Amino acid sequence: MAPDTSETSRISVKLDDLLHQRRMTLTELAERIGITLANLSILKTGKAKAIRFSTLEAICRELDCQPGDLLGYEGEAGEAGVSE
Repeated sequence: MAPDTSETSRISVKLDDLLHQRRMTLTELAERIGITLANLSILKTGKAKAIRFSTLEAICRELDCQPGDLLGYEGEAGEAGVSE
């Protein structure tokens, strides 16, 4: 079965929640990790197509979290995860 190439991603980005919990602004995080506010905003809104491991590592370091705290997978109900 071919991978899903639809516009909607099943990967959810929970950056907003983490920032709120840490009482940190997106601008402050962008400055701390050396990424543009525009690129970080694209990630936050879930519109990013990819993320560099170095960026993921920097975000996790600054927010004191694990990658799984930042990213989630929203599979379809009843999905078995078996390839045909």
